Amino acid sequence: MAFVRHMDRVSLPVNAGRAAPAGRRPRAAGALVLALATLLAVPACSLFQAPVIARGNRPTEAQIKDISVGVHTRDDVQALLGSPTSSSAFGDASWYYISARTRLRPMRHFGISDPETVAVDFDERGVVRQVRVLGEADMQDVRMVSRETPSPGNERTLTQALFGNIGRVGTGALGAEQQGPGAGSSAR
Repeated sequence: MAFVRHMDRVSLPVNAGRAAPAGRRPRAAGALVLALATLLAVPACSLFQAPVIARGNRPTEAQIKDISVGVHTRDDVQALLGSPTSSSAFGDASWYYISARTRLRPMRHFGISDPETVAVDFDERGVVRQVRVLGEADMQDVRMVSRETPSPGNERTLTQALFGNIGRVGTGALGAEQQGPGAGSSAR
């Protein structure tokens, strides 16, 4: 095969004096290069991603099914599922086992996926009343308030912060008598 070189371009190989169909081979070669680059790039992306980390205490379905409503007590649930992640705000009426999977995304916050909460409700005697599995569909959006509570004190500019102590240096280091709180009292 011979390549014919023109001023700024290289033509396709010439086979026995017969020219290749125009436009077909460059498209096929470009498609082949693109397909190979995609096949090599997709697995490489997973090499540079952070691993998925399981967070919290996620009981298995078998463990949840082992809890008998009306039979098991708090001690039984703790022996079966472990210590709860959280409990109800007032009293010990509900235990919550909270879990999710996280992945650190570059230049972003943690990506949270597959959140799950297992809520175990107890009656006044400490016996299991209800077991609920709460997922992403049970979540509620919470709007954050952007107000800030003002703090007392004076608002100082940068210049005041930098040069504010000039002239406030006490003369105690020069041997003069100190005045103000914490100054030693002298008998006269």
